[in-house]
Amino acid sequence: MTTETQPLVATESNVFAQVDALGHEQVVFCHDQHTGLKAIIAIHNTVLGPAMGGTRMWAYSSESEALEDALRLSRGMTFKNAMAGLHLGGGKAVIIGDSRKIKSEALLRLYGKFVNNLNGKYITAEDMGITDRDMEDIALHTRFVGGMPEYRGGSGSPSGMTALGTYVGMKAAAKKAFGTDSLEGKAIAVQGVGSVGEFLVEYLAKENAKIFITDVFEDRIKKVASRFNVTVVAPDEIYDVPADIYSPCAMGATVNDDTLSRLKAQVIAGCANNQLADEHIHGTACMNKGIVYVPDFVINSGGVINIATEIAGSYNRAWAIAKTEEIYNRVAQVLDVAENQQRNAQVVATEMAWQRIQDIARIKATY
Repeated sequence: MTTETQPLVATESNVFAQVDALGHEQVVFCHDQHTGLKAIIAIHNTVLGPAMGGTRMWAYSSESEALEDALRLSRGMTFKNAMAGLHLGGGKAVIIGDSRKIKSEALLRLYGKFVNNLNGKYITAEDMGITDRDMEDIALHTRFVGGMPEYRGGSGSPSGMTALGTYVGMKAAAKKAFGTDSLEGKAIAVQGVGSVGEFLVEYLAKENAKIFITDVFEDRIKKVASRFNVTVVAPDEIYDVPADIYSPCAMGATVNDDTLSRLKAQVIAGCANNQLADEHIHGTACMNKGIVYVPDFVINSGGVINIATEIAGSYNRAWAIAKTEEIYNRVAQVLDVAENQQRNAQVVATEMAWQRIQDIARIKATY
């Protein structure tokens, strides 16, 4: 396994096997010694349209971990865009490094040139560690961007719309689990209060939910705790609080063997990507424990919906809100099918997404 300070080296044993396993069309490694740029752009599937997905900047423990994240995230974007009814394929990019330490104008502009070299096969936007202001620097060298600031005619940060979709999806899951979609009085554990998590807490506070929060960054905790009536717990303690709903809103894979043995929640509904450490094992484990699990790529699509209207040519906020609110019905549909068939909800949603992709692929195969 390589480390972050070692060069990016593609070997058949560790890179091509990973790419092949998830069925990606293309993976691009971007490197520049002067700026410190080390990025991976993963394009999973472009049947429905150009690959759309944000760029994440994170201090990964190794380059192998960064590649795995890019591959899983881009695959998730394929399903997310398909389930949202968008005419976009799935892609994602990661930049290796601490955004609070190494991010610079030069690094972002050079990254934009790498995106541009793909000639529109990949359209990027912001994700963790990247802001709409950063998109301005990236856009200096490519037009294949979304999530530009509103004063530039863009849709701005997608965080608010991602939170809206997560909120309405959580309400749909609550109705399935508790018989009502009201969140008043419900104990909700929010793991991660970055830009999306903070917006979500605001929605939950307005419904008078009992909110527990945690985050690895102390400044985020202080900001959210100063605005809302919340209970702060340590990062590893969030899985042990007596919550009705667990809402993962940070990095993925927090639903795993260890946490499932500790979680008391009847619902898992959050905005994080790739919440299940293993979508088959832990999706089925949730079902067997009687937990209503909402597939992440169904519930957290509000952000990409918001950006989709921007890259279509003219940002329409009213359309984006209406389309995002449809997540309520989409979540309800997936949960109903999963319940009726006594099957893992993640697998059910994945099959729905693939069905749309296969249907469109057959249309495109004819002259």
